Amino acid sequence: MSVWLQENSWQELDKLRIKAKDTIIIPVGSTEQHGRHLPLGTDTMVATMLAVDAAEKAQVLVAPPLWYGWSPHHMVLPGTITLRPEVLIEVLYDVMESLGKHGFKRFIVINGHRIVNIPWMQIAAERAQRLLGIKVVIFDPAYMSKEVVGPLGFGAVGHSEEIESSHMLYKHPELVHLEQAQDNPITATPLYSVDPRFTGDTLCYVPSTLTHMQNSVDVAGGTTGKPSQTSAEKGQQYHEHLVGNLVEVIEQLQNN
Repeated sequence: MSVWLQENSWQELDKLRIKAKDTIIIPVGSTEQHGRHLPLGTDTMVATMLAVDAAEKAQVLVAPPLWYGWSPHHMVLPGTITLRPEVLIEVLYDVMESLGKHGFKRFIVINGHRIVNIPWMQIAAERAQRLLGIKVVIFDPAYMSKEVVGPLGFGAVGHSEEIESSHMLYKHPELVHLEQAQDNPITATPLYSVDPRFTGDTLCYVPSTLTHMQNSVDVAGGTTGKPSQTSAEKGQQYHEHLVGNLVEVIEQLQNN
């Protein structure tokens, strides 16, 4: 049987749900520019490949991914699709409500779109828990890899940088074109950082303006970071670390 919900019939679903202990993963990402060297669907692919590999190990199901996120700042380049956060809240809530009515009680929402998606996902998750009587956790790769990115030599969280590029090179090498990548090193800003690893005082994140994003386009085609340091081997270690954490999260959720 496939771990994908949509690849099974409704007749098979109850058996699979019981085997999964009423647990399902919802991958959420975005469709947006990722520099010249990564595909527009990178964020959703990140969420999806983590979901599938962990689901196969933990024997749970995966719902169809949500390919759209909140990406107003990336509208500076073609191919980006952004939905209003209030719309995304309703979409995610409706997905959980639908699945909840068919017996699912434990939800892991994987965010492939870094910290930008988190605020609206938190709102949807809180409402779902309060109104539907289900349990929802949000799994974010940037928060769940703080212990491994440093030892791997990765720099700060940026956009289409060496972290995302290494992950994609490991899982989807056919979609990565490093010969077109260009570095745009992240410079420290006083009292501000978007990286979950950052331990200093910082302002909270607000999506960049189009004018600010145009600067990264002019310098490196929309990239911030150092994709020149991309490594498939490091991408594999990064991926395996995240999958291991995700399986542990699933087990904890099922035992509580």
